Amino acid sequence: MKTNRQNGKGTALITGASSGIGAIYADRLAKRGYDLILVARDRNKLDILATRLAEETGVKTESLQADLTSKSDLVRVEERLRNDKQIALLLNNAGMSVEGSLVGGDLDHLETMIQLNVVATTRLAGAVAPAFVARGRGTIINIASVVALAPELFNGAYSGTKAYLLNLSQALHQEIGAKGVRVQAVLPGATRTAIWEKSGTDVSKLPAGILMEVDEMVDAALAGLDLEEIVTIPSLPNIAEWEAFNAARLALGPNLSRDHSADRYKTALLKPGDRI
Repeated sequence: MKTNRQNGKGTALITGASSGIGAIYADRLAKRGYDLILVARDRNKLDILATRLAEETGVKTESLQADLTSKSDLVRVEERLRNDKQIALLLNNAGMSVEGSLVGGDLDHLETMIQLNVVATTRLAGAVAPAFVARGRGTIINIASVVALAPELFNGAYSGTKAYLLNLSQALHQEIGAKGVRVQAVLPGATRTAIWEKSGTDVSKLPAGILMEVDEMVDAALAGLDLEEIVTIPSLPNIAEWEAFNAARLALGPNLSRDHSADRYKTALLKPGDRI
């Protein structure tokens, strides 16, 4: 641990911190005055980043090596979130993708992805939320994806994990937002990170017009946090489009659960011989 000055912001715990989105968030949050607990599997990369940020910004930094698909490692991070009273922000950034479809896909690989993208993020948020509620302050940021809104753009298992994070964030805001805890879901579009290579996708083949640099994405996401957005879509030019989408979703509410089925289901649309 690098032990420099104390700060008034508290500590940010960042998962998937060794590179990409997590590393840029670490840089930006350190510059905002947060001490850092950097979580990832690669201890060497963590130590290099922790040392550099401590020297550049003067904040305290700590490397916490953990594989969040390992139950024992995940529990260690959960315990830190429960017991470290200095933690003021959790960034659930660690995640992975897989290439290909569900049909004929590697089910073990898909399960690992669900463990990291869904189970680990849920447990970490659930570990820190009671402490934040008790203190009346704290921030939880969940890195989802625009495919949460457009499952046709990518395989269903991955987009399903990101839709889960969006739903979790919105529900968590409803549950604890009024208790002083800020919850934000960030939905990046295609971003230039190592996740493409790891999933078997050649990022150079993506259209240049859809690929955002990671620095710009993180800066936009933090601007959204400053604006107190619950959902931030860094590339969306007109926020009114999201507001209209969300309003349409909410308008469904009164009719999603009623005591009778809709009239269209009470009329036989098929001839008897055509029925399944």
